[in-house]
Amino acid sequence: MQGQPSTDNCTDRNAHGVIVLFQMVLYIPVVSLGIPLNAIAFWVFCCKIKRWTETKVYMINLIVADSFLIFTLPFLLYFTKYKHPVDGLCLGIQNIYFTNMPMSILIITLIAVDRYIAIKFPLKAKVLRSPLKSASVCGLLWIALIIYANLYRILHGDWEGCCFQRESIQPRYSAVFYSISAYFIPLGIVTFCSVQIIRCLKEKMATSPDETKLFQKAVHIVSVNLCVFVVCFLPFHISLLLRFAVDAAGARSLVPGVTTFIKLSASLANCNCCLDAFCYYFAAKEFPEFSSMFPKCVFLRSKTNQSEESQPSMDEVVA
Repeated sequence: MQGQPSTDNCTDRNAHGVIVLFQMVLYIPVVSLGIPLNAIAFWVFCCKIKRWTETKVYMINLIVADSFLIFTLPFLLYFTKYKHPVDGLCLGIQNIYFTNMPMSILIITLIAVDRYIAIKFPLKAKVLRSPLKSASVCGLLWIALIIYANLYRILHGDWEGCCFQRESIQPRYSAVFYSISAYFIPLGIVTFCSVQIIRCLKEKMATSPDETKLFQKAVHIVSVNLCVFVVCFLPFHISLLLRFAVDAAGARSLVPGVTTFIKLSASLANCNCCLDAFCYYFAAKEFPEFSSMFPKCVFLRSKTNQSEESQPSMDEVVA
């Protein structure tokens, strides 16, 4: 690839150098670790876990989304470091990026909802949950996000002639809608579902001290998933809202600083495609050991709710 160092209109040379260095420090280990980790995770869920379940369907789709996102990272680093025109390569990488980043967020949300339904409503779960329904939902999401990614260039035509570099200071109302619908609503859903699952597990720990260590491991898995979801994505979506506020207020002097914040926080968000792989590992590691214990947690809840008469197995809940 040929190109010349880029000096973005919204950032000075020093800020540009910091962004490039930050991305190199993050992306090199993310790509180096993410490729083998996602490959191993894909092999584990496709080959080692024989039974097709709802969460297996979601996990495989999440691994695919993360793998495509990892593929874009070297190109994103190049587009940041050098001025690259908005050509076929740029549009192709852009389509992959704007399909798979929100796909990761939405699948994580679906996993949280699926686990919550299995715990809270074990009888209804038998009707609401199935691998085929999970696959259908994922298929619809892929179609919707692929269409969105292809329309992104039309909806946001304010590029400065360089890939992934925005020139206009007109406020983007679509950015607010995107952040609310693609992250903040899912964040509320994931937080609510995770808190309910953790509460159930802790109730079980209080009644079965001999099984505390096992349930504590499950609490850690759910807690780590929630923390990764917040730490990786929240700064980026806050930065998008901040950019909208700056543009709406006409505060041009603040644009360079906010633009730098957006690029740094976007780099952090992209690291999620590697961190998810660690979650796959710990989840898969604990599923076999925990499978015989989890129904007791559901049974504890069903005893307090007489309308629930049966409990799903652990396989139906998380693996």
